[in-house]
This record gives sequence, C-alpha cells and structure tokens, in this order.
Amino acid sequence: MTKKKIIIIGGGAAGFFCAANLDESKFEVTILEQNSDVLQKVKISGGGRCNVAHASFDPKELVQFYPRGNKELLSVFHKFQPGDTMDWFEKRKVPLKIENDNRIFPESNSSQTIINILQEEVSNKNFQTHTKSVVLEIASKENQYLITTSTNNYLADYVIYTTGSSPKSLKMIQELGHKIIEPVPSLFTFNIKNDTLKDLMGTSFPYAKVSIPQLKMDESGPMLITHWGLSGPAILKLSAWKARELAALKYQFEIVVNFLGIDLESAEETFQTFRREHPKKTIGSSKIFEVTTRFWHRILWLSKVDLDKNISNISGPELLKILQHLCQNKMKVNGKSTYKDEFVSAGGIDLKEIDFKNMRSKLLSNFYVAGEVLNIDAVTGGFNFQACWSEAWLIAQDLNASRF
Repeated sequence: MTKKKIIIIGGGAAGFFCAANLDESKFEVTILEQNSDVLQKVKISGGGRCNVAHASFDPKELVQFYPRGNKELLSVFHKFQPGDTMDWFEKRKVPLKIENDNRIFPESNSSQTIINILQEEVSNKNFQTHTKSVVLEIASKENQYLITTSTNNYLADYVIYTTGSSPKSLKMIQELGHKIIEPVPSLFTFNIKNDTLKDLMGTSFPYAKVSIPQLKMDESGPMLITHWGLSGPAILKLSAWKARELAALKYQFEIVVNFLGIDLESAEETFQTFRREHPKKTIGSSKIFEVTTRFWHRILWLSKVDLDKNISNISGPELLKILQHLCQNKMKVNGKSTYKDEFVSAGGIDLKEIDFKNMRSKLLSNFYVAGEVLNIDAVTGGFNFQACWSEAWLIAQDLNASRF
C-alpha cells in the first residue's frame, strides 16, 4: 500500500502531538516549522517547567476555563481530556505531577522532558521535521495540495494546519477561504501608574478581587504588583474573558481593587477585634490583615495616618479611608503588557467553519486545523496546551481510521 502524504504546517504542541499519534504504516509525515527551533512555546511554558495541562477531569468543568471555544470543546474533551494527557505521557515513561493549584507539570520540572518525548515519538516513526521552512503558498492541485516553502515544494494528500496565531498564518488560511476573527491579545497585565503600587513590585495578595465596573465583570484570585502595574491570575482571568471588550476600550478603563478579598464591613470587624485585643499598639506596627508591612505602611501614608498613632486613637473617618484604600481602591488602567512570553490571542479561524468531531475544515477537503490558529483561547494554567493535545489527538484518530 502506498503511504499517503501528510504535511503538518507548524512545529508546536498541536503539530507534534498530532504526528506522535499518527499511524506510520499508513502515512508519510513531514512537519514544517518556520523557526530554527520546534516546540518553542512548550520550552518556555511555566517558567521552563512546561505547564502541560490542568487537573480538571470533568469536561463540563474544564470548558469553563475557555472564554472562546467552550461550547465546541465540550465534545472534544469528552474524547480526550487531561486524564488522557497524563496517561499518554506516563505510558511513555514521562511521569507528570499535579501541583497544589491543580496545574500539571512533568516530575522532572523541565520542559525539555516533554520536548524530548514528542521529538522521539515523531523520529521513531521516521517522520521528517524541517525547520526554517517558511510556507509561502498553499495551492489546491487536483486531489492534493502543493505547498511552496522558502526552501522546497511539497505535495500533500492531507494538510494539518497548526501554525499558531501569527498574522501571516491567519492571512494564508483566509486566502484559502476561511473567515478570520481579528485577533486581539488575551492574557496581559494591566499597566497602572498609581501611588498605591509605586515601588512595591513583587508584592503579592493571595485573595484579591478586581472588578471592571464598566463591563460589569469581576474576578478573584492571587494578584501581583509588577513593574508595570498589576498581574497574577485575578488580572489575567479578566484580560482573557474581556479580551475583545478591553481591546475596544483601547485598554483605557477603571478598575476597583480589593486587596483583601473581603468586603468593607468584614474588614472593619477584623480591625475592631484587633483594636480591642491590642489597644496599646501603634497602627504602624499592627499586623491586622494579610498584607506586607511595606504595603500596610503605604496604605497608612495614602490615608494620611501617622504610623506612630495609637490604634485606639484612630478616628472613624481615618478608619474609613484605610478600609477604602484596601477594599475599594479605584485605579485607572492605561495600556497593557503581554504576559511573559506565553503570548495568547483571542481570535483566529471562525469556529463555525470547523467540524469538531474530527477538526476537519468544512470548506477545504482533507484539511485539518488545531491549536491557536483557531478562535479558541483559555486562561493561564495549562488549558491552552490541553486544547492543543485534545484537538491534535482527534485529528490523528480520524486519519488513522480512514480507508483509502
């Protein structure tokens, strides 16, 4: 039997995982990657440890982490979910571990372990990988595709398009007839110049709550003061869920920050209890809330309260100011900074044009799509990779089952 030729365009997570699951007795597979290295996002993910997936094993719960693509991914995750991902790597002697926040990492704590096994699987099947191969054109030719690259031409019986969300790759598939939802950044920090945050880079808050009143949206979770403003899960979740709306606002909007994650009344109760128990303490040396001393002193400075003032002598108006700075702090956001190198965008191929039973294009024959090139994205925590693994696995199963 003559093997069918598959060209995978894009040597990232989806492309490699798909190749690793294809039947080498049926297919001759070539992966084309435009950069000099494959699996670059896998390498930098999770600070070089590779956040492979997230321990959410119920597809109904799992899809809640995807601002775009949640409906479509439900059926996909019913066929391949994080438990299957763990099983796949563990069968290949790459044990994974679930950390306290439910993120899944290799036990080795090195992304290289994940890269090595994916490359090994592909190489063991005698599939080819060509780096520095920039695809210039994809043309339909009888029942095949002619793929022109900067270095060579390839004929393919099947194309698997896993390019990521670069403008060039979106333009190319748009030229083939697919509708593109204009990409906007999805995971980003909020740029804020505010005296509350000044010179406090690295200060974190485990239970913060942040709201965008204009968009009637709030999120809670850990938060971090950065050089530019605010980041951490609470901020990144807001940036993902409201990616398109915040782009429309040109990243100029107001947020209300609750550094404690409890309401003003509860914070007042906590304060009054502490005051009753420690009437002789100075306000500056009082450890009332779960915040750093430096941050507490900043709040007192903003509230115009002397650090050496006795806690018993704090007036009602002074206390209200302190609590408002802690629980109802209004700040102006003026721009964004992309979250590290793990750039994720909202936008890509319109999901109505993809058959999610097998990730086939509904417009192009023998053409499959997976990964970030689709209008699917998730919050941070291993969810974007899980979508790649699941979609790629579906493609491989569909092709392996095909009869020619």
